[in-house]
Amino acid sequence: MFFYASKIAWMVAVPSTFLTLLALVGLMLMPWFRRLGLTLAALGAIGIAVAGLGPLGRVLMHELEQRFPQYEGEGPVTGVIVLGGAELTEITASRGQPSFNESAEREFALADLSRRYPQARLVFVGGSGQILGSTMQEAAVVRRALGQLGVDPARVTFETRSRNTAENARNARELLEPQPGERWLLVTSAFHMPRAVGCFRAAGFPVIAYPVDFRTTDRLSFGLFSSVSEGLDFVDRSVREWVGLAVYYWTGRTDAWFPAPRPESQP
Repeated sequence: MFFYASKIAWMVAVPSTFLTLLALVGLMLMPWFRRLGLTLAALGAIGIAVAGLGPLGRVLMHELEQRFPQYEGEGPVTGVIVLGGAELTEITASRGQPSFNESAEREFALADLSRRYPQARLVFVGGSGQILGSTMQEAAVVRRALGQLGVDPARVTFETRSRNTAENARNARELLEPQPGERWLLVTSAFHMPRAVGCFRAAGFPVIAYPVDFRTTDRLSFGLFSSVSEGLDFVDRSVREWVGLAVYYWTGRTDAWFPAPRPESQP
């Protein structure tokens, strides 16, 4: 139930959608409740402009991406776990070729780490995060792309049942049965890393963060966005993570509200 409830709630709560609906409701109410309608319409329109052009999205995103440093460790690696989320399943099924969104750095990291650690286990974790299911799983898209990435498909283990980050962690632990002293790298987008690490810790699976797909620079910028759509995308993605961090913590799916690096887990 958590999976479906969270998906349905977010469809309405996503900031760009909520602000748009707020403005539309205000416009519809104006003929009967002029002051209330005008207030709601103004709040929605101003909210869209401020969130779309202002630095809010970049500030929220930067804080998430700065939480875990880029991996610069040395020594043996037991395995590499790559989380799904970059795969465009419907387009892949329709067009017949693997398609990815702007988080494709996850797959690039899989290819790079497969060559840097030829003895490490490679694991892709991800089924389908769509509420109505999908004609293709995320794992199937990655399978099609392995040849293009130069990765031997025989090296990759796929977990195909998980639908969200909490299930990613639980199913990965069940599949891999990690042992004390092993070193597992966790690959996902930098802004998603705090929630992902928190889920793996809660599942009893210690991992080392390997963040990729950065959206901000290492210095916080308060500059304006060049388009409203770009700014709203930043706000939507970052607010989703902050809300997800809170909800996952309150429901026991992470070990902390804002997971941070631990000295014993750093390379």
